[in-house]
Amino acid sequence: MSGDTVTKPHHLSYAPSRAARELGLKRGELDLAVHLGLIRTVPDEGGGGRRVSLSEIDRLRSGVGFPDSLQDRVKVVGTTEGAGLMEVPVGRFTRLARLGLAVPVKWYLNRYRAVVWLYLAEELKQFAADEKNAPLLNARRTPEGLRGMLDAGVDLRARNWRGRHRGFLLRMADDPWGSAGALAAFLDPVQIAEIVPDPYERSHLNRFRPGPPASGAPGSPAAHIAERIMTADDPDEIGLLRADLTAALEAARERRPAPRPTARRVQAPAHPVHLGSPRSEESASPRGLLSWLRRRNPRATAP
Repeated sequence: MSGDTVTKPHHLSYAPSRAARELGLKRGELDLAVHLGLIRTVPDEGGGGRRVSLSEIDRLRSGVGFPDSLQDRVKVVGTTEGAGLMEVPVGRFTRLARLGLAVPVKWYLNRYRAVVWLYLAEELKQFAADEKNAPLLNARRTPEGLRGMLDAGVDLRARNWRGRHRGFLLRMADDPWGSAGALAAFLDPVQIAEIVPDPYERSHLNRFRPGPPASGAPGSPAAHIAERIMTADDPDEIGLLRADLTAALEAARERRPAPRPTARRVQAPAHPVHLGSPRSEESASPRGLLSWLRRRNPRATAP
């Protein structure tokens, strides 16, 4: 240490709320930046969550254009604003999103319990700036093949969001069991029971299986909607998840098998009955105990 330079211990870190203030972000923006891999976190040894190290905050602050550049990378927009950024009608933007050409990064339920999809503004601008996408943005009609998919009811918004969220959960996993839990989060209990028939192993896996990011009270309509969005429903997607989960479970078992209950030992009676002691049926009542004492020492019980 020389002059006014102070060396900061590398182990110092901030809680998410404090880190957000240090980086000029809202708490939700910080969470999204972490999800996208823009901000690295470290485990919170005391609280069990995640924290942001001072060295990581210093790295982000030294970036070109901070804080505007970081804020731009986590800015999200809805359908109307997204259509404005891409200079297309709202209806066309919705069709592009259903076809998977605009990938949502977040969602929430409005007061009518309708799903509102949110998109990264930066990604929409990049899509609109690519000349290869000009026919999709400027043509009077959607190309024939894509129009057929829309007529068949294709809507890839939920699946594409699951893909992004799965990547985040896998990045946050600390060991193979955490990776297996991240994959199991997108399968329904029936699928998991088929892959993991052992009840003890399945119970251990469920400890690492996160729920939807926004679910409301258990059993509420909002919770059911969140669970539906979180759960894979396409056969191809389900097949890939099952294969990945099977591989992850093999790695987890090799690293650390799931715990199982140990057999209980039968303990000997605290006061065993020895030869010459009162029989169990006699000692069960005061009268039986008195009879035994009289037989052993008549004087001790004489009036």
